Amino acid sequence: MLKNITLSADENLIKKAREKAREEHTTLNDNFRRWLKRYVTSGSNKSNYDDLMNDLNYVNPGRKFSRDELNER
Repeated sequence: MLKNITLSADENLIKKAREKAREEHTTLNDNFRRWLKRYVTSGSNKSNYDDLMNDLNYVNPGRKFSRDELNER
């Protein structure tokens, strides 16, 4: 069951956060829920890794890289 809460923050900060979330194809609510879950489960390495992978699922390089490209420095 989801429960509503009210948060307060600077208006300009909220505007910038909404723009960033839109660029990442997500919402402030989704980001807050992920943050809240990480906050409560901090200390769990597996959970932190899973959360990071979920946070980065919007990244798409557009193609597969060759082994040589992946090993370039």
